[in-house]
Amino acid sequence: MSQQVPTTYLPTDGLSYDPSEPLYWDKNALEKEIHRVFEVCHGCRMCFKYCDSFPSLFSFIDERHDGHVKALTADETSEVMDQCFQCKLCEVQCPYTPRDGHEFQLDFPKLVHRWTAQRARNGGRDVRDLVLGNPDLAGALARKSFGLANKLNRNRLHRWFMEKVLGIHREKLLPDFASTTFERWAESQGKIRSKPQGEAVLFPTCFIQNNEPQVGRDTLEVMERNEVSCDCAGGFACCGMPAWEAGDLETLRKNAKRNIEILQPWVQAGAKVLVINPTCAMMMRREYPELVAPEDRDDALKLAEAVRDPGEYLWSLRNEDRFNTDFQSSPGEKVAYHAPCHLRAQAVGFRGRDLMRKIPGVKPVMVMECCGHDGTYAMKVEHYEASIRVGEKAFDGMTKAGAEIWATECPLAAIQFAQHAGRRPMHPMTILARAYRRDGFADEVEGANSGDES
Repeated sequence: MSQQVPTTYLPTDGLSYDPSEPLYWDKNALEKEIHRVFEVCHGCRMCFKYCDSFPSLFSFIDERHDGHVKALTADETSEVMDQCFQCKLCEVQCPYTPRDGHEFQLDFPKLVHRWTAQRARNGGRDVRDLVLGNPDLAGALARKSFGLANKLNRNRLHRWFMEKVLGIHREKLLPDFASTTFERWAESQGKIRSKPQGEAVLFPTCFIQNNEPQVGRDTLEVMERNEVSCDCAGGFACCGMPAWEAGDLETLRKNAKRNIEILQPWVQAGAKVLVINPTCAMMMRREYPELVAPEDRDDALKLAEAVRDPGEYLWSLRNEDRFNTDFQSSPGEKVAYHAPCHLRAQAVGFRGRDLMRKIPGVKPVMVMECCGHDGTYAMKVEHYEASIRVGEKAFDGMTKAGAEIWATECPLAAIQFAQHAGRRPMHPMTILARAYRRDGFADEVEGANSGDES
């Protein structure tokens, strides 16, 4: 005999995850779904450990309202929503999602996005949201400062000012800005294409473009070592995730449209789109098809089908003759590998880790816990301390691995580990690129081809 499902668990007539639907923006419809989802989560409690949203929710319902979900105040609901940092791990864990085809059709992160988008439309964004939501503008302004921005980001007086004016925590380690963008370097090397020539095209992401161009260069080197013809293109915008964190649908759609249009010739030619940052890959793969303007959705869906993580794509070639395991040097036996939350959300495996196993003698030690940085969450005054607490298990796991070299695909996780665990992880593509070189690491690979000079 099947167990009867409580009617309060089933979707209400207010369910919508599509911002193109008028229902999505209906306040009363959203309130129905908030009560419904909170009821399901309160009864399940599987996701108690990922962020403060769920412990706060359970505490409010149990300790303040005697189990009555609808008794939550607007301020309490706001606190639950604001404590979500969109790691997506609750959606990965949840058995009731649309992805699993479950009748509850529950997606807590999308519910939070809907709530945030309604707040933003009603004037809920501030100057900090505008600044953090536009990393391309921040990068452009930083380059015009000729290095002054990097110095100011480490100046205590300036950081105090940023905290008071923008609400960016004065102690938060911020990424340096590169003096030359990845795109400018690629153009100087003759790698920018106006139309498809290769089997893949690189989407470097705004972080690689503005902050760490070397990771993009390393990725291209690894692809070249494996005879993957990979084009570069110019004019990309940020994927839109920082803006969407604050509910800014307009900026997300504008950026997405630009990226889709630039990448469309490669997608039409059957090329794969290699996206370096897992967050950006997740946005293109899972969010663009549902969030872009209706007229862009067919193209967004085609792009989503073409998106690959660089490690994922290279791993797919492992049985081909061109797959290159002629490594010249090694990072050592142990490499501590942190699995990014947004890579887990894509359910494509941990191919950066698997590729590092191909380096002779390397045995990656995997850490699955969230680092707590989570986009712009860790930068904000009200969330900085919580981000450290959330990341403690990840910090401990990486430290206890006993490895000299740490790895993660997530650039913000690398910053979080650098600040709170004392060691900055490398991108797996950087580790692979260095391992192909004889002087990449101190340990030479026994029996390596001595003819490889680089």
